[in-house]
Amino acid sequence: MVAFKIRDLNIWFNDVHALKQVSLDVEANEILSIIGPSNSGKTTFLRMLNRLNDLEPSFRMEGEVKFEKEDIIRMDAETVRRKVGMVFALPLPLPLSIFDNVAYGVRMQGIRHKGKLTAQVEEALKQAYLWEEVKDRLSESAFKLSGGQQQRLCIARTLAVAPQVILFDEPCSGLDPISTAKVEEAMLKLKQKYTIVLVTNNVKQAARVGDRTAFFLSGELIELDQTDKIFTAPADKRTDGYIRGKFG
Repeated sequence: MVAFKIRDLNIWFNDVHALKQVSLDVEANEILSIIGPSNSGKTTFLRMLNRLNDLEPSFRMEGEVKFEKEDIIRMDAETVRRKVGMVFALPLPLPLSIFDNVAYGVRMQGIRHKGKLTAQVEEALKQAYLWEEVKDRLSESAFKLSGGQQQRLCIARTLAVAPQVILFDEPCSGLDPISTAKVEEAMLKLKQKYTIVLVTNNVKQAARVGDRTAFFLSGELIELDQTDKIFTAPADKRTDGYIRGKFG
């Protein structure tokens, strides 16, 4: 099953041609890793999947982006963002308690019943591999958590509103190896229920968690294949050069 179908996607910001004729499918319940050097179009592509590029006044696009067979541009942007959650590079907890951080989006959906709120918060924290570490301190400020815990809290906050897709934009860029391993462990479990698109500058991370990997360069999709093939026998010499650290 295809979650996203992208065909001939071009994106500009003023005169900057950020994405050029990108065509690919994102399969349901896969982790699609996206790699490439800075300014290759990775994050622009990711932000297209939940309409965040729309917030830029200079944004312009051509081409087709379909989410579950529906034209994403014809969909209400807030509906898209409820179904397609995003976790950013830097954890951004709200100035609230751990519990209220996770419950925030659920309350925004109109759910006020304490029992239901508590159940959804607990389930989201468990899915984010954070429950055991915070279950006795849910009333504490989220700012008391470590950086790695704050990132998993942001994942839990995204999961609590029951999206269908989770977009990760370099979620481990500021984390230590132990915290990174916990986030990756959560991703591998989450793909059983969710479609995941991961933008990462860490090619080893892409190799560890991705079912498929896409390599972007200067706004173009250079190669997309099964992750093991991308990292052992890439079809394009530019992909091979990037993976081997010859540029980027």
